[in-house]
Amino acid sequence: MLAEKTVQIVKSTAPILQEHGETLTRHFYKRMFKHNPEVAPFFNPAHQTAGKQQRALAGAIAAYAANIDNLEVLGGAVELIAQKHASLMIKPEHYPIVGENLLASIREVLGDGATDEIISAWAEAYGFLADILIGREKQIYEENAKKPGGWEGFKNFRITRKEKESSNITSFYLVAADGAPLPAFKPGQYITVRVAMPDGQTTMRNYSLSDQPGQEHFRISVKREVPPEANTPAGFVSNWLHDRIEVGDTVEIAPPCGEFFLDVTEKHDRPLVLLAAGVGITPIMSILLTALDTMPERDIVFIHACLNEQVQAFKATVDALEKKHPKLKVHYRYSDAGTRTGNASTGFVTAELIESLLPGRDADYYFCGPQPFMVSIYHDLLKWGIPASQVRFEFFGPRQELERAA
Repeated sequence: MLAEKTVQIVKSTAPILQEHGETLTRHFYKRMFKHNPEVAPFFNPAHQTAGKQQRALAGAIAAYAANIDNLEVLGGAVELIAQKHASLMIKPEHYPIVGENLLASIREVLGDGATDEIISAWAEAYGFLADILIGREKQIYEENAKKPGGWEGFKNFRITRKEKESSNITSFYLVAADGAPLPAFKPGQYITVRVAMPDGQTTMRNYSLSDQPGQEHFRISVKREVPPEANTPAGFVSNWLHDRIEVGDTVEIAPPCGEFFLDVTEKHDRPLVLLAAGVGITPIMSILLTALDTMPERDIVFIHACLNEQVQAFKATVDALEKKHPKLKVHYRYSDAGTRTGNASTGFVTAELIESLLPGRDADYYFCGPQPFMVSIYHDLLKWGIPASQVRFEFFGPRQELERAA
């Protein structure tokens, strides 16, 4: 355990880290990529350019400092980080690199405020947290490797099918190139795709598995991301998959990871509410298919929000599922103006819409989509007083932004 003096010193730095956290983390990443360029492939350059990675780390550091005397409240955050690290193959030898650059950045940014006592306390606190993460990540690696068909590291998978789901989303069906069976995964989890960059480096992206477990393939459904400006790294991997990968090609894949999933061992009488916006349907689709297969008597409300039908993935599939399963209630919400009939309407997903489809508010909620959608849903569930144990979400960005905005 951490020394009490260390706890008090680190906790005392929380206010200044809250105020100057992003300045610190911007300096940290710049410093680390200069002194240790070998770790650059572990980071999404688009998130670096947009500042998402810096904000995420700043929030995590501030939260750790503020709660260092009550680390139980950070259990969910630790699991999220460990799963993400395992998906990218972060190993124990990478932690000293981060620690050295983080401590140096604290000293360089805070100047005289970063006394030897503060640096020493943060070194102990960082080492303590690193040991927790290294231990959990070791468990994840071992669990993935021990599964039937499991493996550790990156493995070649062959594309057996490429299917257009909408005007901007394409599904890729993958099987192990060596013919091995696929390991089981939890509906909602993701895999990591590693590709070579033009400069010879590699880069990695996480993509949710959009089909249910137990198939002879993995399926990812990828949205083509258009770079917001010329010469920005956004969309490199998605465009590479759309434009260059065809049936018969191979890609490097890491085992399924992620803390967002439907636990099929839990049995509840409560309805299951699945909310998706845009390409956020990918993990929700896996959860929907699994729930219908394993919980046929459970009431399920499924809402998919998107711009219009042209960009909507899996509509035909979901329509067919609704006809087949009387316990499934489906509604589509389009933000493009227009006359809607049947189970579709115009606007955004609101608390009123959810309540109109749900007999009471007591349910288990799973949701995924862009930040404005996530903030709105999260805010409404907080206002309703839904217990945290009944709220699950996959947020593609710094989770602190979601909580702060809501």
